[in-house]
Amino acid sequence: MGGWGGFAGAFAVFLLSHALPTRPALRARLVAALGERLYLATYATVSVSVLVWLIVAAGRAPYVALWPYAGWRIWLVNLVMPLACLLVAFALGAANPLSFGGGEAGFDPARPGVAGVARHPLLLALALWGGAHMLANGDLAHVLLFGGFAGFALLGMHMLDRRRQRRLGAAAWARLAANTSLWPLSALLDGRWRPRPGWGAALRLVLGFALWLALLALHPLVIGVSPLPPGL
Repeated sequence: MGGWGGFAGAFAVFLLSHALPTRPALRARLVAALGERLYLATYATVSVSVLVWLIVAAGRAPYVALWPYAGWRIWLVNLVMPLACLLVAFALGAANPLSFGGGEAGFDPARPGVAGVARHPLLLALALWGGAHMLANGDLAHVLLFGGFAGFALLGMHMLDRRRQRRLGAAAWARLAANTSLWPLSALLDGRWRPRPGWGAALRLVLGFALWLALLALHPLVIGVSPLPPGL
């Protein structure tokens, strides 16, 4: 199934694949059946697979131009994506009880790590990815796709804050979040957080750039279009 029907179907499956596992009862049954690690691995695999399907379906939808092509937008994507990859590299496995994907063990509110850059680094990476790709494409299907992701990510930051405040309690949440940034680097700019370089940070820098290079290499194979500006 192609065209708008295929795009709508892929979008519906993507939304369901993310909405259903967030229901506490269903998630508890899945974790009980699979175990926490296998559940997370399965969820990640399904999410990435459906995301690729959705992006391919957007490319097959009828082309409806909303703004003309401009080379600077391609450069924008290539400047933004390394930052998004670094956010992912620093977020994965890092202690962060204020956002999804991060546990409480080992989190020091005085030294919040990547949460000092952004309290919800994975959502910020998603917003950067979606916003940059929306501007670079400029047709209706991709604006709906990437703009939807960017909007979801930005809204999700506020939703997660409210959810964590309810779960932790206002006082505990305020203590944990005191030196973190809702908006990028706000804790750095007002002096609440300072980076602490070390071997761990250096390794994550390498992993972030390796992820970016892998995406550059895989983009033509998976999506069918080179992400690099013409002439490179």
